[in-house]
Amino acid sequence: MATDRKELGSYDAKAIEGKLYDWWLDRGFFIAGKDHAKRPFSIVMPPPNVTGVLHIGHALDNTFQDLLIRFKRMQGFDALWVPGMDHAGIATQTRVEANILKEEGVTRHQLGREAFVERIWQWKETYANTIRSQLKRLGASCDFSRERFTMDEGLSKAVREVFVRYYEEGLIYRGSYIINWCPRCETALSDIEVEHIDKKGALYHIAYPLSDGSGSLTVATTRPETLFGDVAVAVHPEDDRYQHLIGKTVVLPFIHREIPIIADTYVEREFGTGVVKITPAHDPNDYEVGMRHHLPMINVMDKEGKLNDLAGSFASKDRFEARKAIEEQLSEKGMLTKMEHDHAVGHCERCKTIVEPWLSTQWFVKMEPLAKPALEAVENEIVRFVPNRFSKIYGHWMENIRDWCISRQLWWGHRIPAFYCDDCHGVTVAMEDPTKCSHCQSTHLHQDEDVLDTWFSSALWPFSTMGWPSTTSDYARYFPTSVLVTGFDIIPFWVSRMIFSSLYFTNQRPFAKVLIHGLVRDDQGRKFSKSLGNGIDPMEIIDSYSADALRFMLVTGATLGQDMRFYLEKVENAQSLVTKIWNAARFVVMNTQELTDITLPDDDQLDVADRYILNKLYTTTQALTEQFEAYEFAEAGKTIYEFFWNDFCDWYIELSKVHLYGEEPIKKEATQRVLSYVLDQALRLLHPIMPFVTEEIWQVLPHEGETIMLATWPAIPQKYENEIAQDEMYVLIEIIRSLRTLRHENNLALSKPVPILLKVQAHKLSSVREGAHYITRLCNPSSLVIDVDFEVPAVRKVVVLTDIEVMISMEGMIDIDAERDRLTKEKETLDFEVTRLEQKLGNASFVDRAPKAIVDKEKEKLDDYRLRREKVLALLAEL
Repeated sequence: MATDRKELGSYDAKAIEGKLYDWWLDRGFFIAGKDHAKRPFSIVMPPPNVTGVLHIGHALDNTFQDLLIRFKRMQGFDALWVPGMDHAGIATQTRVEANILKEEGVTRHQLGREAFVERIWQWKETYANTIRSQLKRLGASCDFSRERFTMDEGLSKAVREVFVRYYEEGLIYRGSYIINWCPRCETALSDIEVEHIDKKGALYHIAYPLSDGSGSLTVATTRPETLFGDVAVAVHPEDDRYQHLIGKTVVLPFIHREIPIIADTYVEREFGTGVVKITPAHDPNDYEVGMRHHLPMINVMDKEGKLNDLAGSFASKDRFEARKAIEEQLSEKGMLTKMEHDHAVGHCERCKTIVEPWLSTQWFVKMEPLAKPALEAVENEIVRFVPNRFSKIYGHWMENIRDWCISRQLWWGHRIPAFYCDDCHGVTVAMEDPTKCSHCQSTHLHQDEDVLDTWFSSALWPFSTMGWPSTTSDYARYFPTSVLVTGFDIIPFWVSRMIFSSLYFTNQRPFAKVLIHGLVRDDQGRKFSKSLGNGIDPMEIIDSYSADALRFMLVTGATLGQDMRFYLEKVENAQSLVTKIWNAARFVVMNTQELTDITLPDDDQLDVADRYILNKLYTTTQALTEQFEAYEFAEAGKTIYEFFWNDFCDWYIELSKVHLYGEEPIKKEATQRVLSYVLDQALRLLHPIMPFVTEEIWQVLPHEGETIMLATWPAIPQKYENEIAQDEMYVLIEIIRSLRTLRHENNLALSKPVPILLKVQAHKLSSVREGAHYITRLCNPSSLVIDVDFEVPAVRKVVVLTDIEVMISMEGMIDIDAERDRLTKEKETLDFEVTRLEQKLGNASFVDRAPKAIVDKEKEKLDDYRLRREKVLALLAEL
């Protein structure tokens, strides 16, 4: 994409970003596998759901991944980033169902399964295009030639392979278990699909008559409508109040069935009356109690959340309608009292219906044999979490894991490949749809109506996207993947399942490291939500600013493992950096037109400013590379910002004008070469974070290769590490700043030449004199004196630095009384600092406990303040 060197006008992000991305795609720069001599590095994108569009959390997640891919690509890796999308079972089905009902007034049942699923495929195509477009606008350099979808042909084959193998090896079974059930969606829900909301409710105290007529036992419950499914009441075995009742029975109200009084440590003596009803089919904790005591399981609700025939006269009533009716009738009989009670109530994340714990027949994966090796993989650091503290969340989940319910009563998803025989009722599970029963050879078969949990296919993502179960070239080269980038909230539901699935089916880890980021919150620390109306559309931010600005803000604002707050002001600051980069590049391009290549001048042609900026470039490159390798992205962003804005733009570019506009051709060319080299290398350092502006500028500079994304990552020769030059330049910078301050404080415009005098200690004299031309260029002296000693003007303005007194002669211009006041204030400040440090260093506790380096640093500060105070006192004496 050759560009005329003079074509660097104003920066139009919208036009440039779209043009560049199309060119990148057209040239195939994102496609991996072109050079197998390179080491592979691979990432699979956490697949966004095809329910809608990408939000700001996706922007953060994908910016981190793109940063890593671009960084590794420039380091010489064969870097593969696999994009893709998730079919998102219940989430997508609910959205499409609601949309069809709203637009057409038709339910999915009226459409029928086949027609409804076809409508979802149409929805998927629409939103997949939108998501793909959003990824491109963000600058995601993923390999779209390898894009996958959890229900495409290849991944569906992998899903079936896994189900069949689990089943044949005894790890999948069908059984009754307590699950999260949504009566509105009529399907089982995973824990992550249940949103717990604090609600004001009631705690009901119900009197259950003792069977022997000797009284009653008052039971505390929040759900009286499920009493028809009670199979026991329980007390704590050490609760003295009820010891005499253990083993007796009570009679259930309304239906008069006798149930036992049992003892179990699950009961909290302080909760309610210390007596609870045990309803195993409608409460997960009660289910565990029921299993321990071998109690029957009685389900008293249907899939719509209505009471069934076991509820007697309450049958067919909605669960909440029944609750109200039961409360009224028990109250009339004097058997119920209630009190207010706040508790967390589970709601379906999609439709907001209150979830029903419900005993039903589902398909499950046995987790015990899968969990142990997956737990050991993290304990032995075969898979590493970054930050490491998240391994504890993972470990807690895996140590307490229960069998995984994998069936969902939906139409959208991978249909469970289990076929039931209508004659012998046997189950056939196979890779291909069977034509006859594997047990009795009957041809009368029907397939299970349910689909698999969305997480079942997502669990295979790192290896199924590479072609497994076939041993493809991608699988052989890029699996296991290098890094997974994801949020902490799906460690149990996704990360853990990828680890145990990969270990079981491939005998390899799915990824070496898991980078965990937090949530993006609004500027008040709240989650983004429709109800709060605080949503941020990343595409709107890109429209208003640029993709580079959004990316830089996200990178510098987010620390791994921690939530970040989104401040629009920080996007504006990032856009200011984009502008700064562009303007700096315009200056360099305009002043280096003669150059046809980018090579540094010989070392003997470098002056102090050149040596300073090359040292800064060296240390910045070292630090930034280490920060990227350690995933310290926020620190890396701040490092490159500090270098580009402060060191390069604010100082070196200003200093470069001395030779660019000077009369010495050799020094001019040396400065041009340093400017071009530093800009080129800085653009490379910036590129993983800000790909668009860096590419556009790089194309205008002399360069080899087609694109900056394939340019070599900077490796500045160590010979340019030069702390002496840095220290010398810092002295010059302090002098220049001091002179600017004196001008400002005394209303001396820069355009007005003034006599400048620098009294310098002997050991710094030569370096300050070497930089005299910079002082002359930036400070406009009418005369400049730099020496160890000289007769000072009687009237002057002074700033006292370490080893240097910076003076402007004010003879004929100064108010002596005002100068005395200024120096007196400076003395008071120095007095305070000296006293503070003397007290601090006189504190034995600090001196003994603090690291020696810190103590020594404080001593150096004290010496410096004392020396500066002496000089101020001398100046006051002269006045």
